[in-house]
Amino acid sequence: MTNQSKVRWGILGGARINQQLMPAIVSAHNSDLVAIASRRPGAAEETLSLYAPEEKNVRIFNHFEDLLADETIQAVYIPLSNSEHAHWTLKALETGKHVLCEKPMALTVTEIDAIQNIAQRKNLKVMEGFMYRFHPQHTRVHDIIASGDLGEIRSVRACFSFMIQPSRHYRLKAPINNGGGALWDIGCYAIHAARLPFGVHTPESVIAMTKFAENGADLSSSGIMDFGQGRYAQFAFSFEHARRAEYEIIGTLGGLKCHNVWAKPTEEPVISWWTETDGPQPEETLPTANHFQLEVEHFSDCILHDTEPQLSLEDAKTNCNILVAAIESATQGTRIRLK
Repeated sequence: MTNQSKVRWGILGGARINQQLMPAIVSAHNSDLVAIASRRPGAAEETLSLYAPEEKNVRIFNHFEDLLADETIQAVYIPLSNSEHAHWTLKALETGKHVLCEKPMALTVTEIDAIQNIAQRKNLKVMEGFMYRFHPQHTRVHDIIASGDLGEIRSVRACFSFMIQPSRHYRLKAPINNGGGALWDIGCYAIHAARLPFGVHTPESVIAMTKFAENGADLSSSGIMDFGQGRYAQFAFSFEHARRAEYEIIGTLGGLKCHNVWAKPTEEPVISWWTETDGPQPEETLPTANHFQLEVEHFSDCILHDTEPQLSLEDAKTNCNILVAAIESATQGTRIRLK
């Protein structure tokens, strides 16, 4: 536990997601943005001027290693390409930095094992950046499930899709095994959300069907996770469908729908639910919330007070294991049993 009130943050890379995370770090009550590094000349300065122009004392580095060598920086945010996440997370941990890594944390469970080993050895915090889990609407969903009003949860359906724009075609440059395509970009969200209502339970098997581009990147997928005893979670994600961002939960006594799972900070989330005995309940519109800022504040609190992040590395390994199994299922055309 530390006596300081704010965590000193650095950012590795000038990725587009900084549009959300950089202001979140600046606005968080327990965080200070002190540095950013980029390998592209001028990219760090440009990112800072676009997303945090009021910040005048942020140090600029032209090499990631130089930022990591700065002992005054306590935590780093890693928004690099999917195939680089594990590599730079390990590099940052080796230099004694806590790490908030953008999803997916890694492309293999073996990489997350290595991350977990060094984090435990050095007593450092690491968390995968599923920011949506910090939005209060999912706390409300959890409370409804915990109340027992929906009965035993039997099925979940989660969907995340949008028509990909030319400016985002960089997401399709790499094949799926190297972190490209829809699965690692948005499919990881849909699968993560579909697991949520089943709590600590993990699926027994996965089956998936996928449309691939010529270079091996995936464009669309649908699939099912089998949690055993008649409990199933369906997932669908696509770069070729109209925008959808929702999940539906059905229990033995009722059901619930979250209409905008990945709500933007300016959007009011909506939840609707019903029970067999009482019928439809009043539709709930919840207050807006910046889940990026809430994520940063939570992780900073974990550093300041030496507590464990809400999203554990075991959770990251479970999600990665399912994603890898979905790829295997889609390419082999068969159900994959999880280890």
